[in-house]
Amino acid sequence: MAIDNRSAGPLVLGLDFGTESCRAALIDATGTILAAAAGTYATRYPRSGWAEQDPRDWWAAAGQATRRAMQEGGVMPGAVVGLACDATSLTLVAADRDGSPLRPAIMWMDVRAVDQARRADELDADTRRCSGGGTMPASAEWYPFKAAWLKENEPETYHQAAYLVDAVDWITYRLTGRWTTNINTAAHRMYYDRDRGGWPVDLYQAVGVGDVFAKLPEQVLDLGVQVGELTSAAAEDLGLAPGLPVAEGAIDAWSGQVGLNVLAPGTMALITGSSHVFTGLTDRPVTGPGFLGAFTDSVLPGSYTLEGGQSSTGSVLKWFKDNFARDVVAEADRSGQNAYDLLTERARALPPGADGVVVNEYFQGNRTPYCDGQARGMIWGLSLHHGPEHVFRAIQEGVCYGTEHIRRVIATAGHQIDEIVACGGVSRSRPWMQMHADVLGVPITLTREGEATVLGAGIFAATGAGLYGSVPEAAAAMVHPAETIEPDAQRHEQYRFFVDRYIEAFPQIRESMHALAAHIGSAEHPAPSD
Repeated sequence: MAIDNRSAGPLVLGLDFGTESCRAALIDATGTILAAAAGTYATRYPRSGWAEQDPRDWWAAAGQATRRAMQEGGVMPGAVVGLACDATSLTLVAADRDGSPLRPAIMWMDVRAVDQARRADELDADTRRCSGGGTMPASAEWYPFKAAWLKENEPETYHQAAYLVDAVDWITYRLTGRWTTNINTAAHRMYYDRDRGGWPVDLYQAVGVGDVFAKLPEQVLDLGVQVGELTSAAAEDLGLAPGLPVAEGAIDAWSGQVGLNVLAPGTMALITGSSHVFTGLTDRPVTGPGFLGAFTDSVLPGSYTLEGGQSSTGSVLKWFKDNFARDVVAEADRSGQNAYDLLTERARALPPGADGVVVNEYFQGNRTPYCDGQARGMIWGLSLHHGPEHVFRAIQEGVCYGTEHIRRVIATAGHQIDEIVACGGVSRSRPWMQMHADVLGVPITLTREGEATVLGAGIFAATGAGLYGSVPEAAAAMVHPAETIEPDAQRHEQYRFFVDRYIEAFPQIRESMHALAAHIGSAEHPAPSD
């Protein structure tokens, strides 16, 4: 149905570049998504722990999604008054001076830079304070280590690159023709800290990329700040009017935090999808083992952000569905139902703990609490009694156990969590959302617009276009709570035993898993023959 532009008022466009697709949403000033569409792109996994995408595919998908949303909504270009984007991070793009990619982007989930990240572990704890207060290994997902890997393994590309930036900053350049660095990526994935003067040059030098600052945009901008205007070329590609204000965007997870209006201490955002991000604000720099932060000004100036994350969550369910549930997928295709809903229904009668099957969901490494790029998934407790429904439910539960593990380490550091606000793929499954509440023992609120990540981009766009005076003002007007899922106290107690076993398991097998990962890695990189 076409939108009545007169009643809808000014619209903003949010572009959400996720792991599998770009979603374009037309959003009004009350936060209502009036029309949305998506364009997909492919991910390649050349080796174990690697993941790559072609940035040109992102841009093509953005054009497809935007034009389709405009068409389906019956919206004329003049009705859109601003836009902003979010994207996965740290997704490294090497580009020439005109923005053309020089190689596929190294994706956020890519952990090839394990060796480069280890160099940071030799630095003093204060330098690494955002990694568990200096107690956790540096993450192979983060910017300086991926940059160092590129410099050492593809030196020609590294030296040819005029810019080496995160995905959201490359996309913002394509929109405006201006190179900037968003504060969210800089603080969360690049060790930038305004409280301490900005870039930690010593860390970058120790890792081997002290020269990379020449490839970074000089301006580091806060979220929602107007970067520039939509260029004529970008407007033609997207089907929009040139000259639209383009606001600074963020990493997709923190766009989701803003789109959930989690902007005060005591509440945490749970952003779900291919991965989970668990994040919230504090008014002081809290640090401690097992979680990331505190990150200065990364969402709002004058505040600090805590982060926990699981690298593979929804993606593990997809892995199971695609490889081990083809009969269910075929049934879903025949009946017009959702394959995940069918699988959930089959597993629903099982008791908490899936009859003793436990899954540690580290299929693409562990982000927190171990920050271990060599961790891999485990399925254990299997017997001849168990079937596919047990494994499916154990994956669902294992994802919840991982989130609870993160909640526990944050609580140990003294940060009380009274409520969780959730969005993303999991929030569309009421049984799985209830399972999260039961395992964590904390109420979970859902908002009216479940697509909080793209709504966050719309909030940035509305701020940059001047519809609101600040990001908090825009979020307060555009985010609306819908319902709260209360935990079941009995199931919470039943789950406690399995959470404890889940937490115990990985440390006991870590050395063997690392040896396996090293062996597989050496097989993929055989020594040259004489």
